[in-house]
Amino acid sequence: MKTLKIGLVGAGCMGCGIALQINATPGMSLSWVADLDQSAAQKCALLAPGSLAGSDFTELLNQHPIDVLVEATNSIEAAAHYCLTALDHGAHIVLMNAEVDLAHGPALAEKAASKNLTLTSDAGDQHGVLASMISEADLMGFDIVQAGNIKGFLDRQATPNSIKYEAEKRRLSATQCCAYTDGTKLHIEMAVLANALGYLPPKGGMTGPRAARVEEALTLFDFDSYEDTPRIDYLLGAEPGGGVYLIVKPKPNIPSQQAFYLNYYKLSNSACGKYYLLYRPYHLCHLETPKAILAAASQQAILSPRPKKSCEVYAYAKRDLPAGCQISHAIGSAECYGLVETIDPQKVPIASLEAPRSLSSPIQKGQALTLAHFSS
Repeated sequence: MKTLKIGLVGAGCMGCGIALQINATPGMSLSWVADLDQSAAQKCALLAPGSLAGSDFTELLNQHPIDVLVEATNSIEAAAHYCLTALDHGAHIVLMNAEVDLAHGPALAEKAASKNLTLTSDAGDQHGVLASMISEADLMGFDIVQAGNIKGFLDRQATPNSIKYEAEKRRLSATQCCAYTDGTKLHIEMAVLANALGYLPPKGGMTGPRAARVEEALTLFDFDSYEDTPRIDYLLGAEPGGGVYLIVKPKPNIPSQQAFYLNYYKLSNSACGKYYLLYRPYHLCHLETPKAILAAASQQAILSPRPKKSCEVYAYAKRDLPAGCQISHAIGSAECYGLVETIDPQKVPIASLEAPRSLSSPIQKGQALTLAHFSS
């Protein structure tokens, strides 16, 4: 069996985890780690003895060809460049980076397909886990009604400064931890899933009701209003923490006798009639990344975007922002949080606010940033 040569760009906390896991997975070899911080790349590479490290991504790629690139930075435009360059060098792509997956996924997938290569989301983040569950549910004869995430804690007004202590405990950057805490990352993950499968958020956006247990999902949403398009949403505070879930119903051609067997297998739906709950009590991030690497190398994506998006994550003001306020890397910032919504060409996608931009007019807390707020 051929040993897959893997390149990793991004040597942060998740990058180090990926390095460890690739090193521990038979049939895989971490060839090199690239990061703008040379010392971080070297520290990460030490976790996979024999791998190289450097700050020049292109040089490493040219000198040491790979089969699969794992993109694990928290950048957007730079990440897109890394992916395009790797595709030009014949490498498949695994996106541990959900931000670039949302912003440039369709274009990257199109480029990959033109070269007979595969671009896939990671297998261990919530959207990748849900994608695998959805495939399994389809094989078992279920239609998807809702794909759901579970959020433990939410503070829309979190800032990198307010969350600094929690970030340090978790070995995360303050920006990264802030994007988790204010809900932006959750909305990005669910948008990536929706755009790949043609799902939609409910009208008015995801509701995220508070729940003690995931089983309460069966009674907290108006599934009958979804019609034929599966929706994305989430629960707040529900156990099991770190899990994901699906609300499903048997396909129309499934014999009615299957209801007996579903009940026999303890998949009761007594709380809501025709709908059933499937859930997974965990997602293991980098521990599951080898699954995505193998899928990419086999040209069987875990999750890959469609050419046209069904929804977007738009930027909303965390506080009153005056004219002239500069916004840079809005994801995980003190100025903005993101909400997934159906496409609105007047609103500003939060992933587009990476390079510094200044507001030309003020905006109040809780309002969506629009193109008019940046007009000259």
